[in-house]
Amino acid sequence: MSATPNIIAFQGVEGAYSHLSCRRVFPTMEAFACETFVEAMLMVVQGKSKLAMIPLENSTAGRVEEIYRLMPKSQLHIIGEHFEPVNHCLLGVKGGSIEQLKTVSSHPQALAQCDSHIKQLNIEPIAGFDTAGSAFELAQNPDPSHAAIASSLAAELYNLDILQENFQDVTGNTTRFLILSREQGIPERKADTAYITSLMFTVRNIPAALYKALGGFATNGINMVKLESYIRNGLTKGASFHLDVEGHPDDRMMQYALQELAFFTKEMRNLGTYEAHEFRAQNQFLQD
Repeated sequence: MSATPNIIAFQGVEGAYSHLSCRRVFPTMEAFACETFVEAMLMVVQGKSKLAMIPLENSTAGRVEEIYRLMPKSQLHIIGEHFEPVNHCLLGVKGGSIEQLKTVSSHPQALAQCDSHIKQLNIEPIAGFDTAGSAFELAQNPDPSHAAIASSLAAELYNLDILQENFQDVTGNTTRFLILSREQGIPERKADTAYITSLMFTVRNIPAALYKALGGFATNGINMVKLESYIRNGLTKGASFHLDVEGHPDDRMMQYALQELAFFTKEMRNLGTYEAHEFRAQNQFLQD
């Protein structure tokens, strides 16, 4: 059996923030662009790539709903997380200037996040498919009166000038990515290291099922940092949940909490245990 290629897959166009995250975390790996999240995850399942960098949530836009539906089906494991600050850059053609601009294109969400600055420059926003794609189109059809809002990596890849960095109206917009692998790879517990354990479970169809299932974390002093519900297979009974808690399965209190969770659920799976990203200690937007 041949070795798995040293590739990390992501969804989007080259120059997207997912691509930028791949470069930051795994600079020695080849980043491979996929059209869909399914394609990126299938590359890992089929052994065509070692890892996938998949966005789970954004501090402004909220969760990526599709990922919650895909994770239970893929059987992939979370081996890490990455928080990427979104630094929108106003990009123009080489030699162009802000004074020449009349229009700007990007993903609708990026345009909304830069609305005040766009209005200040009195330029017309044009919705595009995505940020990096808008930069690519500008490079293919250079026009000094037109700009794109995208990442600094998109400027580098498509040979565009950065006319203004931090073009977003509000700082702090951040995306949380999951790093997925076919191998479980639970790290050895270290006393001075913080861990996140991500769990997927389906509660029994009984009164107060969720309350009872989660009670073990409270009684054992385990901090829950995220709880998301989602519907699987169109079912309306026995809701499924994604839960992130602070702790490692080798912790005694965590073991007690997991035993209680298993007792009150009809399906439970550890999606992954991994070191908590340093961003968590600096900014608590996902835990508020």
